[in-house]
Amino acid sequence: MIGRLAGVVQNLEPGSLIIDVGGVGYLVSTSLRAFEELKDGSKATLWIHTRAREDGIVLFGFLDRSELSAFERLLGVVGVGPRIALAVLSYLTPGQLGEAVETGDYPRLQRAPGIGRKTAERIVLELKGRLEQVAIGPATQGDARPDAVSALVNLGYSERDAIRAVRKVATTAGADDLATLLRLALQSLTG
Repeated sequence: MIGRLAGVVQNLEPGSLIIDVGGVGYLVSTSLRAFEELKDGSKATLWIHTRAREDGIVLFGFLDRSELSAFERLLGVVGVGPRIALAVLSYLTPGQLGEAVETGDYPRLQRAPGIGRKTAERIVLELKGRLEQVAIGPATQGDARPDAVSALVNLGYSERDAIRAVRKVATTAGADDLATLLRLALQSLTG
């Protein structure tokens, strides 16, 4: 199974690209985010979801692990296949998807191509509470949120409560370092 590919982007089109890895070109289906952020001839690293079918192996590539994680969670929803999951992630970032699921924002989900009311309801029902780490967003250099969540979990709080507390206080002015973020999140949890 292929988990990651690093190489040169070729034949970039909306929804797919070829990534040349050591002289071998892999055809990879992608979200529109990849089309917007990558350029033909540029070097890229894609996180890969491999799907074996009767007629061959299909690769789905993502720019970061949070997008791959959201894609795989969407595939676990009854009635959501790879094409619909890609359509959702072409319209919503993983963080926006997590927020829409946690708040039950059906109309926001329905704006993605191929998502009707019933599918949006099913996504919210089946993924509520399972996308919270994705909703925090990918960690960036100097981002203390994932470390704060981990520290709270180590202190005995549930991951769900820790994520909610960190998300709640992360927008507070001055909550950009781990110590401050952790202190404010603890205050929020202890009421």
